[in-house]
Amino acid sequence: MRGYVITFFTQQDRRHRGELLGEWMVNLAREMGLPGATLIAGSMGYGHHRRIHSSHFFFELADQPQEIQMAVSEEGAERLFERLRQEEVHVFFIKTPVEYGTLGEAES
Repeated sequence: MRGYVITFFTQQDRRHRGELLGEWMVNLAREMGLPGATLIAGSMGYGHHRRIHSSHFFFELADQPQEIQMAVSEEGAERLFERLRQEEVHVFFIKTPVEYGTLGEAES
């Protein structure tokens, strides 16, 4: 199949409507019937404000960078971005055209 890998970048402590943004986005993808979403914790990064975000100390993970990755069809991407606009979510993303699929037999 052809579609997109969409990667959203945020921080662990960012919230949307009271819920952690990363978790909210994974739950949104599931609710919308998208094929899958993965929340990935980063150890260090910086964004457009040029401020370093990191998880150097176990007790200070609130500033930890996070990525949410999804592989979606073109139609799925359109629906996702429309919903994010409706929800007024402010988040940086990268949208990359890809070919995706599954290899091998399904496990029983």
